[in-house]
Amino acid sequence: MPVNQPSNLESRGNEFSRPDDEGGLRAPPGLKGWRKAWWWFDFIILVKLARLRFIAILAVIGVVITQWDLLVAHYERWTRPAADTAAGSGEFEWFCPMHPAVVRDNAKDKCPVCFMPLSKRKKGETSEEALPAGVVNRVQLSPYRVVLAGVQTVKVDFVPLTREITAVGYVEFNERGLRNVSARVKGRIDALYVNETGQMVDAGDELASLYSPELLVTVGNLVEARRSNSMALLNSARTRLQLLGISDDQIDDIVKTGKANTHLKIRTPITGHIIKKYVREGQYVDEGTPLYDVADLSSVWIEAQVYEDDLVFLPTDQAHKHEKSGPVGLPVTATTRMFPNEPFHGNLTFIYPHVDQSTRTARVRFELENPGHKLRPGSTATVTLNIAPKDIGLFTRAAADPASAVKQDQLDLGLMLALPESSIIDTGTETIAYRQALPGVFEGVRVELGPKMSGPERVVYYPVLRGLAPGDEVVTAGSFLVDAETRLNPAAGSIYFGGSSSSKSGGGGVTPARPSTPEDESAKQNAALASLGPADRARAEAQRFCPVLSDNELGSMGVPIKLIIEGEPVFLCCRGCRKGALASAQETLAKVRKLKEANAASPQKPTGPPAAAPLAADPDAKVKKTLAKLPAADRSLAEAQRFCAVLSKSRLGSMGVPVKIMVDGKPVFLCCDDCRDEALANPQETIRKVEKLKSAGGTARN
Repeated sequence: MPVNQPSNLESRGNEFSRPDDEGGLRAPPGLKGWRKAWWWFDFIILVKLARLRFIAILAVIGVVITQWDLLVAHYERWTRPAADTAAGSGEFEWFCPMHPAVVRDNAKDKCPVCFMPLSKRKKGETSEEALPAGVVNRVQLSPYRVVLAGVQTVKVDFVPLTREITAVGYVEFNERGLRNVSARVKGRIDALYVNETGQMVDAGDELASLYSPELLVTVGNLVEARRSNSMALLNSARTRLQLLGISDDQIDDIVKTGKANTHLKIRTPITGHIIKKYVREGQYVDEGTPLYDVADLSSVWIEAQVYEDDLVFLPTDQAHKHEKSGPVGLPVTATTRMFPNEPFHGNLTFIYPHVDQSTRTARVRFELENPGHKLRPGSTATVTLNIAPKDIGLFTRAAADPASAVKQDQLDLGLMLALPESSIIDTGTETIAYRQALPGVFEGVRVELGPKMSGPERVVYYPVLRGLAPGDEVVTAGSFLVDAETRLNPAAGSIYFGGSSSSKSGGGGVTPARPSTPEDESAKQNAALASLGPADRARAEAQRFCPVLSDNELGSMGVPIKLIIEGEPVFLCCRGCRKGALASAQETLAKVRKLKEANAASPQKPTGPPAAAPLAADPDAKVKKTLAKLPAADRSLAEAQRFCAVLSKSRLGSMGVPVKIMVDGKPVFLCCDDCRDEALANPQETIRKVEKLKSAGGTARN
């Protein structure tokens, strides 16, 4: 290689670093073909736009985060197995137990209202019977949840109630006890026998002595009529003196002595206090000049302010009455700051006909006796009215409605069907109380209530107008927690009738706490039978057991189901037995008659559950035929389990093809679909029962 000839590398370097290469938005002039393309790629992508590339990545991440639900929905739609689509368009549908109006064809959807997983059912069917009129929801809690929430119930009964209204007012003079003593003739005050404001006087006491020259003429006429023995003139002069305020004893003294009396004795007309003195001794007065104001303080008024919302409880026919004998209105009790522990009793006498627009209150007047003059005008007093239910027009009108819970005979005694304040759930649009239908089963009942009233020991109650009946048990403690289970907790679907904790048939959801509190089966059974009418309850107690599942006592699975077969009433333990009872009606009727005869021969109810029937070596023909409809693998598992995981005395196959569910990844068989919710509510307990049944079945076969 010649020494003065540069190498390829050096020439390439010189080519890329020519002095005339100014950079900028153009490739070096020495590049051609793919090298020039590479230079532009390096310039645009790898070097110059690094920051923009970082911003673009952040933008993509933001879009993914904000549109995640949409992306997941599209992914599930693309990856959904064909079986799900077929099932959705077939005979099944998925619904929300909390909001029955929400129905979907896709098992993966959730309720758009509460985001609760949907439950499966056949199209056209309902998961549970329709709620009775007035019941807005229903929830079932395990005994553990009931104890954990501190739920307590009380029976609704008639309670003595009063409506208490408290008002603050001022003590005023009784206007009917105010008198003004004035001069009836012109004259001069020669003497004031009562010369102090506030002095106590009795009726007829002399207040002042008034000299009046004008009185001499009339007195002279009286004396002259007496001397002339003219009865007409005597009576005329006597009447004029009486009108001038001279008492009869003074007139009789003038007639008797025959001497003219030029001084008029002014007397008090009532017993009371001098609340104002207008004159002094030696003062000249004209006719009609006020001399004294006298007030009778044996009774006083209290004028108070009552809110317009409370006026509806006061009598509308209140009128001002001038007579003072007997009660004139509602009885009231007043207390003062001077005597806080001494009550004063009186009556409501007047309600002013207008309402103050600034305070939205109306003035009311109370009249009270004033023993010892302890109620002093100008002082403050707190007045309490206790209004009986019979004096409130709302209740008297409700008593006329036969459908109302207000009964006239109880209303006359001051008793009303009432709920304690802690039982009320006010949603803003309706008022709900939770009634215990069965032990652990609570129904939200829409109730119509009256105004807040006071019961025994000043406990706050609300009278019930409609919605409940005497004897209903309502939740008093823990009502808000029960309401929260029905409204706020999506996981509460596992404790609803017809609900499930997962949209899939298998378990794997959140495992609830183990219910260590046992359930009172006897109380549950009695409560279920008590929900029937008297006649139906007597028939159910006479039958005692279910004709389909003869080991199940009526009431052990809730309120018995009543069927009419060929005109005869038949009671079943659950809805799952309906199909079997109707399939062989004659056999069902024969079993019912046999059960009634057996119970009539042995009327004493057994203290414990009936003993389980001994296991047969092989299943009967009906069970064997039903189990044969299962696939071979499932059939062997069902035969190993033998009995339902929920109703441990119900033989698999006796109520139709067993229902298979997956609980915590393990197959579990149930006698009917009604047992699904209870099995999924407590997966661990269900698995434990299945293992116990399998071990018992293996021992029996051996």
